[in-house]
Amino acid sequence: MNPAGRGARRLSDGQRLNWLRLIRTENVGPATFRDLINRFGSAAAALDALPDLARRGGASRIPSIPSSEEAEAELATATRAEARFVALGEADYPPLLSMMDQPPPLLAIKGEASVFALPTVAIVGARNASLSGIKLAKHFAAELGREGFGIVSGLARGVDAAAHQGSLDTGTIAVLAGGIDVPYPAENRQLYEAIPERGVIVTEMPMGWEPRARDFPRRNRLIAGMAHGLLVVEAALRSGSLISARLAGEMGRLVFAVPGSPLDPRSKGTNGLLKDGALLVTETRDIIEQVAPLIGKPLPPADTLEEPTDLSATPPPGDDDRARILEALSPTPTGVDEIIRHTGLATAQVLIVLLELELAGRVERHPGGTVSLISG
Repeated sequence: MNPAGRGARRLSDGQRLNWLRLIRTENVGPATFRDLINRFGSAAAALDALPDLARRGGASRIPSIPSSEEAEAELATATRAEARFVALGEADYPPLLSMMDQPPPLLAIKGEASVFALPTVAIVGARNASLSGIKLAKHFAAELGREGFGIVSGLARGVDAAAHQGSLDTGTIAVLAGGIDVPYPAENRQLYEAIPERGVIVTEMPMGWEPRARDFPRRNRLIAGMAHGLLVVEAALRSGSLISARLAGEMGRLVFAVPGSPLDPRSKGTNGLLKDGALLVTETRDIIEQVAPLIGKPLPPADTLEEPTDLSATPPPGDDDRARILEALSPTPTGVDEIIRHTGLATAQVLIVLLELELAGRVERHPGGTVSLISG
């Protein structure tokens, strides 16, 4: 499937319903979703095949699959919230996001999707930001907005809120860790309500979802994936902003940081980033000069949903094959290519067994094409 804006297609209502059912199915994440579609050709066929796959993977029970009625109810809730779902490959899907590893198949969006077409810079930082940090975040966002950039952040208090406020009139993108109908934190409700007028709110989480601590790294991954570069204004050590910076670096995005006083704990993270090679920022021009050469360059190949995989020439995996693959796995992430080489099995055989094990809740996927056994 093509990335947004390049020969984009549009799902039918029936396809969108089945995509939503599949991505909301227990043990199905973005990578598993892609493999199921690639293997079976459609979400409907994947939903039909899923129970048998999970049983072959050793599941003690079949993963919970939302009914059509449940998916229709979520779509109706989105409509009432003035939101809608866009799929990977559709015109309104953020183009940079489709370039990252394991992009979400479906996003709920509320507001002006045209903002996704702007070159983008993410601005993140401390929730307990200093007045100076808040002023800087708002200043950088406003100046970048006037230069034609969209601003991405996470709608948290502190630096995030200031970044959105500075870019309200020029195009801001707020990425949520919960449902698109769940403003969080409550103190930013007014900002949440203002953003869709000229910007857009985005999430991969279900409608009504209350964000948990584990959901914020997922949110940070989307923030990093939507931007050409990410600016950290203030950040303590072991902060969510540093997670965003690490993810941005792993995706090949530019990482910027504002230096701060060594005496301020909120500057220890940013100063550490600068020591590790982040680009130093003291004025907006520092960002623009680095990002400008990237604008308009051809995008690399996107994550794709391809034609169904033809396994007719490959014998289906047997019980001995499954045992060999399980023996090669451990709680330590292992590359799929290593498993293929070690077992000597065909690629298609290894991939289908890993798919079975994941649907059974026995393995976990990680970035970079690695998998690990789930202990217990």
